[in-house]
Amino acid sequence: MAGKSSKGRSRKGTSNHNNSNGSITNGNVNNNTVSDDVSNSLKHVPAKDNNAAIANSENENGKPDSIAAETESAFSSNPQNVKEEVTHNSEAQLMQGEDNLYAVPVKTLTGEKLEVQLNPGDSIIDVRQFLLDSPEMGFITCYDLILHTKDGSSHHLEDYNELSDVADITTGGCSLEVVPAMYDDRSIRAHVHRTRDVFSLSNVRASFSSVIAKQNETLQNRAANSRDSSKTEVRDLDGLGFMEDPSGSLGNLLPSPLKDVKCVESIVFSSFNPPPSYRRLVGDLIYLDVVTLEGNAFCITGTTRVFYVNSSTANNFDWKPSKATWEATTLIALLQKISPKFKKAFREILDRRRAYHPFENLQSLLPPNSWLGLYPVPDHTRDPARAENSLTLLYGSEPMGMQRDWNEELQSCREFPHTTLQERMIRDRARYKVTSDFVDAATNGAIGVINGCIPPINPSDPECFHMYVHNNIFFSFAVDADLEQLSKKSTDSNSNIQSTEIRQDSENVSDSQVPNGGKSNGSSSEDLNNGVEAAQEISPEAQLAESEQATYASANNDLKGTIAYQEADVDGLYNLAMAIIDYRGHRVVAQSVLPGILQGDKSESLKYGSIDNGKKICWNEDFHSKVSEAAKCLHLKEHSVLDGSGNAFKLAAPVECKGIVGGDDRHYILDLLRVTPRDANYTGPGSRFCILRSELIAAFCQAQASEKSKSKETNSEGADNLATNFQNEADADNKELTNEKATENAEEVSSASAGDYDNCDEIVFNPNVFTEFKLAGSPEEIAADEDNVRKVGQYLTDVVIPKFIKVLWQLEVTPMDGQSLTETLHARGINVRYIGKVADGTKHLPHMWDLCTNEIVVRSSKHIIKDVLRDTEDHDLAPALSHLLNCIFGSCQAPAGKPDSNGIQSRTPKKEQQSAGKNSRGRARWKSKGGSRKSQPLYTKISSESLWSDIQEFAMTKYKFELPEDSRSRVKKICVIRNLCRKVGITVASRKYDLNSTAPFQPSDILDLCPVVRHSVPVCSDAKKLMDAAKSHMSAGLLNEAYNLFNEAFQILQQVTGPMHREVATCCRYLAMITYHAAEIDVAVAQQQRELIINETCLGLDHPDTAHSYANMALFYHGWEKTEFALPYMTRALLLLSLSSGSDHPDVAATFVNVAMMYQELKKMNISLRYLQEALKKNERLLGEKHIQTAVCYHALAIIFNSMGAFKLSLQHEKKTFEILVKQLGEDDPKTQESLNWINTFKIRELQARPEFVQAFQAVTDGGSGSSGAPTNKSVNAAMIAETLPRGRGVDQRAARAAAIARKKAAARGLVVRPQVQVQSHPPTLTPLFNIINSGVAPDVLGNGDVNGVKKNGVRSSDPADATKDQSVPQEQEQAPAGLGKGLASLDAKKQKSKPKPKVEA
Repeated sequence: MAGKSSKGRSRKGTSNHNNSNGSITNGNVNNNTVSDDVSNSLKHVPAKDNNAAIANSENENGKPDSIAAETESAFSSNPQNVKEEVTHNSEAQLMQGEDNLYAVPVKTLTGEKLEVQLNPGDSIIDVRQFLLDSPEMGFITCYDLILHTKDGSSHHLEDYNELSDVADITTGGCSLEVVPAMYDDRSIRAHVHRTRDVFSLSNVRASFSSVIAKQNETLQNRAANSRDSSKTEVRDLDGLGFMEDPSGSLGNLLPSPLKDVKCVESIVFSSFNPPPSYRRLVGDLIYLDVVTLEGNAFCITGTTRVFYVNSSTANNFDWKPSKATWEATTLIALLQKISPKFKKAFREILDRRRAYHPFENLQSLLPPNSWLGLYPVPDHTRDPARAENSLTLLYGSEPMGMQRDWNEELQSCREFPHTTLQERMIRDRARYKVTSDFVDAATNGAIGVINGCIPPINPSDPECFHMYVHNNIFFSFAVDADLEQLSKKSTDSNSNIQSTEIRQDSENVSDSQVPNGGKSNGSSSEDLNNGVEAAQEISPEAQLAESEQATYASANNDLKGTIAYQEADVDGLYNLAMAIIDYRGHRVVAQSVLPGILQGDKSESLKYGSIDNGKKICWNEDFHSKVSEAAKCLHLKEHSVLDGSGNAFKLAAPVECKGIVGGDDRHYILDLLRVTPRDANYTGPGSRFCILRSELIAAFCQAQASEKSKSKETNSEGADNLATNFQNEADADNKELTNEKATENAEEVSSASAGDYDNCDEIVFNPNVFTEFKLAGSPEEIAADEDNVRKVGQYLTDVVIPKFIKVLWQLEVTPMDGQSLTETLHARGINVRYIGKVADGTKHLPHMWDLCTNEIVVRSSKHIIKDVLRDTEDHDLAPALSHLLNCIFGSCQAPAGKPDSNGIQSRTPKKEQQSAGKNSRGRARWKSKGGSRKSQPLYTKISSESLWSDIQEFAMTKYKFELPEDSRSRVKKICVIRNLCRKVGITVASRKYDLNSTAPFQPSDILDLCPVVRHSVPVCSDAKKLMDAAKSHMSAGLLNEAYNLFNEAFQILQQVTGPMHREVATCCRYLAMITYHAAEIDVAVAQQQRELIINETCLGLDHPDTAHSYANMALFYHGWEKTEFALPYMTRALLLLSLSSGSDHPDVAATFVNVAMMYQELKKMNISLRYLQEALKKNERLLGEKHIQTAVCYHALAIIFNSMGAFKLSLQHEKKTFEILVKQLGEDDPKTQESLNWINTFKIRELQARPEFVQAFQAVTDGGSGSSGAPTNKSVNAAMIAETLPRGRGVDQRAARAAAIARKKAAARGLVVRPQVQVQSHPPTLTPLFNIINSGVAPDVLGNGDVNGVKKNGVRSSDPADATKDQSVPQEQEQAPAGLGKGLASLDAKKQKSKPKPKVEA
């Protein structure tokens, strides 16, 4: 089928914009030239001329990648070493990505010739996909490929073969020929659908970056035509006003829809279908009715060989050809013959597609949902083809032929050989494609299940236990246990039936669920088991239902466990494909069907684990060996448990997991609900699935290993001392005997230490401690296992969370929205249930406290909204959603006469009434389609007060966080609306909303309700390893090797996932960074353009990564001396930041600083000053008046006032900088001394401005000229560019430590030198000022950092005193403020370099 590609590389030759190795896909950039230029440029990289200026883009965990640390380290190494290294390896390594690609010409059906770059390992399916992505072949679907070799032989290529299996294309002289193939019922319909897709431009995603690039090109052409480049129009930003009212800018977020070019009036399947039997026997397959733009109606026959126009009329069928010349092998070729207007319009479509960036023509296999829809809503026009497609409710099924066996496809792909890199790439590509297709089919199937279009396989069971099988996918429901618990708690609080003892037990359970902050000495397996037994005594039916009915938490844990075992990748141990779909308030778990599970009882094939909560445990030696191998990767301990009869079994997995031998004789492991231990900080039956994250386990093991490593050194010293003592004894008594004893004792001490260290490397945890299952080990062993798990929980609360809060204060990570906050928490092993604890620790950081509070409000609201949606009829969905949004962001009252103080409490009696009986858990949440109609919808009984009361109660129950009373008015409404819509799947109109009104939303504003999907799509491990190695090489200063490794990872990812993937964007960002620092800014811009398009397509238009991509693009253009072109990118970045985080965020302040730098470069000092003052206000409000970031703003203002000649104001602001630095760093810190030097400089300049002191000042200067040769005073900007790691938006800790160690070793060898070379320019980060203060010793070469530095032998002096000597006109000589970033402030060296400015094609 056409449409989705497993690769999408589009490696075409001269006929399009892509190049061979894929490192630069931009029109006018030749790949060979790029590689040579990068190689040559890297030879001239200066030692200390940057401070990771653009290292602020965030990664998938919400924290910035370690570009700052790595780039700083890279340019801190000896430039001579870099030069020698690149000299020896430039040709061999920089061309590494190309040496496996070979140009092969292709002859198409239309006679056009094109060229593709192929690898011998490419499969024929890959070649077909390359051709499908090209405009010349995009509409040809049914063909065969003939490979002509150099010796004149021809080979017919089968789809599942590789090129290397057929012929050797490395020898050259090979060519491909496209020949027509025979159509069948399936392929001819696919051809018609592909033809319709080619006609439409709706699948082209025009990036805003392309729009901005075209606008910049227009301005550049206008300036060129006027023959005066200095008159290039400089567009001002939209101003600071939109930051305070982001709702008014919602309409600017979405791009205008592309206007389709109409080629034909209609193409529909004719009512003469299906062909009569006598025509079927001669090859007729379908009949089409076509109306051309000329108004002519034709009936077209599709046969096994050709399409032709028959002689049929509206009511009479006549199969005879109308004209002999009106036939062709493709539908488009036939339409070109019968309609001149079609031929012209189709050519226009192809031209417009070529005009866009190649990546804009590609689609993501898993596109994100958009929370905004076009407004005004586009007109709904007639489309017969769309109507035909909607008539058949496929819900992910194939339209014709057999259904896909997802499990067999996935497991067959896992069994592919994976010894070599090429084999692993083929295997990963197949797994990625199959899993992505499964997720797409599962999503469509889940929609059908929830809409009631797919019947259950067990209709007699309660509705909450219904199961479905569709398209070889198994579907089941999960219930919201958190909301059930809240409802039960609300009911219990209003009921007097409970006894005092039960109420006391409830209080104890509530207390036990609060995190103990590491004080978990009172919690043990016995206590937890007692709590579970108490729960069973209270509600046996609910307990049984809990074990049978999946919950949100268990489904999430199962998905995480499936991913963990996939990454372990143990041969012979298999998992099912899995996806979780949230839609219309329901959560559906989709899995591939286990072979044989529908034909018999699974207990017959159960070989490992238990299906009845440990009453009977199965065990198999072969299965246990495979599970044990996976347990080594997951830090799980092999332990013994008891079944209901007291028999002991040795397991290496949770008891409730199920090891089943499928009908295909494969070993499957299912129900991986607890692949990590239970969280000892959360106890009680309600926290059964509160488990620790795998990231925390890995961090804890690493910390333990580090401690043991230190103790090993201590023990080794003790062993040496022990051996010495024994040696002394030997001298006194028997020397030989004592030597033997000394050796034995020393070996014992050393072996014990080494054994402890090895055990630290392999720290394992018992996953069944703190559970209801009975352990069979000794009491000491069980206590040790429990203590081990407690230590991890204590490590989380006492070390990880405080350290995370400290990192937030230091601005090493700055999450922008709820998604990036969640990813950042998860990356550090912190569960989201601890977000309340994080919020309590960030009260001194208003932006983080607001972000945590907003996220708690969003998550609490999500559960309540989804609960209402489950009880809402189809025709009430839009009114219900608009009403709920109005209750949250407006002021809605309950119906007159029926006040509702608590929405959840009001719904409870009805729920309880429905839930009487066995297995009733969760049934109350289900919409009763067969029941009587409700007189009044449930959502109408909810008011703002009741909803916010439920939100506050849920926040306390789930997150242990008390929302403030004024939280309703304090939330950032646009940010909360955005986050809530993304989590629930709501799409609202992109119009301006009056969020201060009582009802800002109308039912017409709700445009769509989309499914929200979580999946287990595998990642490419080889590419990940290459990227990690590349980052290490950057930290070591090996830029050439880092470039090659990133480029190789980019190539692998393109072949495995295709270009539209998040990791591909990460590679592009790093490649852009390296090429920028290699002075190839045009190449960096091209790479950054690719990252922008990928982020917009895969992450969303308003994702924080997209915002930082726009900011980096602006900084690249600024470094390219095209500041006037950079401002529109900054406008877009500020808009996206305002939507994701609001105006009060440090990144917004840092972006304001960068904007100020650009306006200063354009000599617009007043605008620059306004942005700097606004940045200062934000930093003082968010970080405090004594924060280092605030000091940096004061210094920047001092410099810009100096540029304006206001030396008195400069002195005042620099004094404030000095006061903050003294308090934070001390008087002896080099940065504090630099600030003191600037104070003295500003004092002298203030005196210079007074005429009566000019003569005296000149005399003093002449008198001290003898000692002015050595640069004793250094600027703060110079201090920034030294050896200490910048701490802007965040630093990867491992890379930072490696970089610091590398610098220390280099300094010890005397390699850290500061040659007097001209410094190249680099753009600043989003936090350039913060990097300045956090730098180390200042280099002797200031470059352009000193505002008034005077050039001496081509190098600027770093002495402020020297700068004053030649300052006759300060306004003319001063450049950008020192301390505002090396790149933006230091373009003098670049401007002096007479280098032609290459044109970047966006």
